Amino acid sequence: MDVLIAVALMALLFILLGSGLWIGLSLLGVAYIGMELFTSRPVGDSMMLTIWGATSSWTLTALPLFLWMGEILFRSKLSDDMFKGLAPWLDRLPGRLLHTNVVGCTIFAAISGSSAATCATIGKITLPELKKRGYPDDIAIGTLAGAGTLGLLIPPSIIMIVYGVAANVSIAKLFLAGVLPGLMLAVLFMGYIMVWALLNKDKVPAADAPTTFVQKLHASRHLIPVVSLIGLVLGGIYSGIATATEAAALGVGGALLLAKVEGSLNWTRFKEGLVSACRIYCMIGLILAGAAFLTLAMGFIGLPRHLAEFIGALQLSPFALMLLLVVFFIVLGCFLDGISMVVLTIAVLLPTVEAAGFDLIWFGIFIVLVVEMAQITPPVGFNLFVIQGLTRREVTWIARTALPLFFLMMVAVLITYFVPDVVLWLPRHMQG
Repeated sequence: MDVLIAVALMALLFILLGSGLWIGLSLLGVAYIGMELFTSRPVGDSMMLTIWGATSSWTLTALPLFLWMGEILFRSKLSDDMFKGLAPWLDRLPGRLLHTNVVGCTIFAAISGSSAATCATIGKITLPELKKRGYPDDIAIGTLAGAGTLGLLIPPSIIMIVYGVAANVSIAKLFLAGVLPGLMLAVLFMGYIMVWALLNKDKVPAADAPTTFVQKLHASRHLIPVVSLIGLVLGGIYSGIATATEAAALGVGGALLLAKVEGSLNWTRFKEGLVSACRIYCMIGLILAGAAFLTLAMGFIGLPRHLAEFIGALQLSPFALMLLLVVFFIVLGCFLDGISMVVLTIAVLLPTVEAAGFDLIWFGIFIVLVVEMAQITPPVGFNLFVIQGLTRREVTWIARTALPLFFLMMVAVLITYFVPDVVLWLPRHMQG
């Protein structure tokens, strides 16, 4: 009977999502129908209390602040300055300026929190420049698609905030846990570019005129504002001086100040950034509210308990469970965005994950890595859509160019499983 109820509710959810109804409203609708038909609980009271509890969390206030910070920087000249500061240092590596995709995304991810914003911002800077200099489109676009996902992993990360709220774990520790895996993934991407360049020397344009060390240092002055903002946000969290929410407020203040100093902040851009951040947060907030109510409804019906019992009855080893979850999230990512995936599944999966002995901080980073993989898998890979808007290429072609980086993310998942200290070392040593 429980299986039939679960199948019916999932079918209803996909019908509503396929109809074009907003994700948050689809979740609320399925939860309402499920509670009305299969429980004796008062639906109206439960819905009101759950939505209020899901959207009034103080921890959640970090989310709109980080969104706003990313919008401010997206509309400023700081992103252009970043390319000017990086290019002289990367021109002598195998692959040369292709590395600006990875390093640029790594740096911008540390002040954005959004994969789409990271991909769009860096893509607008690097793709025209790389095309003008003669770099092949496939490697330039593929590395951008993969590296853009670092916006989810390198803190501050919007999806980590959502996971932290849903799983009731420290967001500050999650932020710290994402640092080393994010840097490791960036190194893997750069290693791939180097190997590709050594195997395809005829496709790599000649290097620019050599620059002296002093000239490189002079060009690096363009990186000072961005690095200062990263230090302000992450330094406040790591030192224990500021919570994630307080660091987000500091980041917004710092971004506004930098944009004003460099002359790109005016009333129009200020208003556009604020409105865009509010619009995105309202979308996420509605999804969180709908998912919270759906989680409550599923709990009353008893589906999470039966699912946990089913997975437990499989007697899977932790490694087999991890591989099963990778497949599960990648398939789910073909139909849902990352935030929806997290809020829909966390409450159901946490009992099983804890029973298997996984650390919840580690599991948060694991989920982010797998959601990153889903960002470059069709048909609903958000980074693919962003790059399609920049390049007018087919989504399937972009997905093929990003396929090697998809496999590198799988390698990163395996490394974090077998060497969990890659994730947990920094949180263990967090001060304050």
